[in-house]
Amino acid sequence: MRSVFVDANPTLGELAQRLHRQGDPPLSINRQPDVKPEQLPAVLDGAEIAWIDHTYLPTAIARQCKGLRHVVFLGTGARSYMNVEELADLGIAVHLIKGYGDTAVAECAFALMWAAARGLARMDREMRAGNWLRSDGMQLTGKTVGLIGYGGIGAEMARLCSGAGMTVLAWNRTPKEKDPAVQFVELDHLLAESHVVSLHLLLNDETRGFLSKERIGRMRPGALLINTARGALVDEAAMIEALKSGHIAHAGLDVFDVEPLPAAHPLTQLPNVTLSAHSAFRTPEASENLINAALEHSRRIARG
Repeated sequence: MRSVFVDANPTLGELAQRLHRQGDPPLSINRQPDVKPEQLPAVLDGAEIAWIDHTYLPTAIARQCKGLRHVVFLGTGARSYMNVEELADLGIAVHLIKGYGDTAVAECAFALMWAAARGLARMDREMRAGNWLRSDGMQLTGKTVGLIGYGGIGAEMARLCSGAGMTVLAWNRTPKEKDPAVQFVELDHLLAESHVVSLHLLLNDETRGFLSKERIGRMRPGALLINTARGALVDEAAMIEALKSGHIAHAGLDVFDVEPLPAAHPLTQLPNVTLSAHSAFRTPEASENLINAALEHSRRIARG
């Protein structure tokens, strides 16, 4: 069975070539990362396995991909790029890769939290413009962080925050094993008590818009909001309204409803937002874990 990496950026393309072993299923690497959905049938050229990093795969396009039976999505957020159920009806299975970047994403969330607490990005912008801007920040030691979602990334974030002297609250959609460093609480309690709310949920039909206007309203006034999960977990308009009013003091965001984030987007105009370009998972260690996992998926598929 043949695999095609349809949208390899230079880093991942080089890794895939280096880590591919003799005896592995044949792998073609398309080193043009900006692939349009309508180009996918030609790029795949009858291959049974598609590796997809960030390209949309509409169901109508998938029907045109003759021979396609498996999609190895390089991450966990496939539903942002394709309709998994509709693909299954076509006989195309979607495989996710979990855990490859838990530490990398948690470290990014942790960094965004500190940058938001101290207003570092705004001070940097102002100083580059010749303005000596100084403002009071939030001291995080002794404060409470609330983790919405407690999978691998949430657990890593808890480890980092606990080590920094923070009280860690967590809420998960399903019960989790007890952790002596974490207090599992009801969602409303977490929202009301947390100085920092950090999102670590998977995006699906049940979690889309999870942090609604009503739930944002239940957050502790002046709290920080950190999102390294998916933009669609949050009611974006309600978040912007809360940032403008100061109900949310600052947001550190790595993910957005529309990506890349348009240049004139309202979030780019707010001083109390720190932005990063959906890059939380981008470390050499996480990238190598990712490609090794994708290769293992292809091996298992080929073995049947």
